Amino acid sequence: MLLKLKEKILDLNIKAQPDDVTCGPTCLHGVYQFYKDVVPLKEVISEVKQLSSGGTLAVVLANHALKKGYKAIIYTYNLSTFDISWFKNKVDLKEKLKAQLAVKAHDPRLKVATDEYLQFLENGGQIRFEELTPTLIKTILTKGHPILTGLSATYLYESPRETGEVIIRYDDVEGEPAGHFVIINGFNQEERMAYIADPLDPNPISEKQYYKVSFQKLINSIMLGVMTYDANLLIIYPK
Repeated sequence: MLLKLKEKILDLNIKAQPDDVTCGPTCLHGVYQFYKDVVPLKEVISEVKQLSSGGTLAVVLANHALKKGYKAIIYTYNLSTFDISWFKNKVDLKEKLKAQLAVKAHDPRLKVATDEYLQFLENGGQIRFEELTPTLIKTILTKGHPILTGLSATYLYESPRETGEVIIRYDDVEGEPAGHFVIINGFNQEERMAYIADPLDPNPISEKQYYKVSFQKLINSIMLGVMTYDANLLIIYPK
């Protein structure tokens, strides 16, 4: 059995994000580097669409990878965009997304996300819903695929909530929960820990960009990403 492995660490090199809102493309660049796809970080940043409020979405990163010829799978836990029943009943996701947007057209962030997900599905991307467990994460890593994940930075770092769009500052009163992207690049079975490659340098949780967190902490952080249109796993791999 693959999961008899006690430890798996993917040799992944991640650069430091150049500003407060480029964690997503910096992680994407780290995944490209892992697959020996040499492309300048500045180029990836310039090609990845940013939201008007700053930052980006995992599906935007996935669409960039699809255009470069990769395959991409998104495991979503974002209940703001997807209804769990859609995955149980095997409905046409594109039609459901269009129908949802028709009655929620007042939500500009949903409009952006829907357009990107429709493009993602049209270009061959896969969207899945599966219970988020250590076993799922370990299975993906054991196959040799790093996991780019959108999660709650506020919970992961146990830091104050944040204000600002381009320049971020902590504010425990006026602030809002903040999202972030990191790469999961390994695990230790006996310690029940996951290895993280973080583009934020310095960051509130570690003196280095590489550190370990418990699976419980990681999974809670991913699930709480639902507050910021995150809460997903993105797996990109060559055809």
